[in-house]
Amino acid sequence: FIGFTNVAERLTPEMLVEELDFCFSNFDSIISKYRIEKIKTVGDAYICASGLSDRNERPADMIRVALQIQEFLDKLKERRLAGGSPFFEARIGIHFGPVVAGVVGTKKFAYDIWGDAVNIAARMEEACQAGKVNVSGVAQAEVKDAFEWEYRGKIATKNKVEMDMYYASAKLPST
Repeated sequence: FIGFTNVAERLTPEMLVEELDFCFSNFDSIISKYRIEKIKTVGDAYICASGLSDRNERPADMIRVALQIQEFLDKLKERRLAGGSPFFEARIGIHFGPVVAGVVGTKKFAYDIWGDAVNIAARMEEACQAGKVNVSGVAQAEVKDAFEWEYRGKIATKNKVEMDMYYASAKLPST
């Protein structure tokens, strides 16, 4: 979420957790329609992946989910603005590639994923604008015919070379 600290300052801790639960529960509902697995939430971040346990042969599902999450947040923003309440906006970053998943350590077991693909997805999120879905060039090439694309060019990322990035949007029906 963007501006999490600003929203947190305007809500009681209980209201903040209630808002996070509301948003994340709706995200859970959206991903449950696809073969996507929530990995974890970390503060105001919601991390999910596909293809970990069942070879998802439809990589476009992750982008569909991201677009649906942004649509949910846009509608929620409208309601919150009308009521004079704070709202969350999000940046979403997507990359496809190999990862490993599991549990490490001996205390407070937590399932997680690791790999360069995770780091690249994080760089996509960091380079994203509010309300958008930023997709790596590698991911865009996998599903290029399924969505409309706005090429952003090669963009410098933290600890990485410049990377091709695209904003995804739903493909408009032909008229």
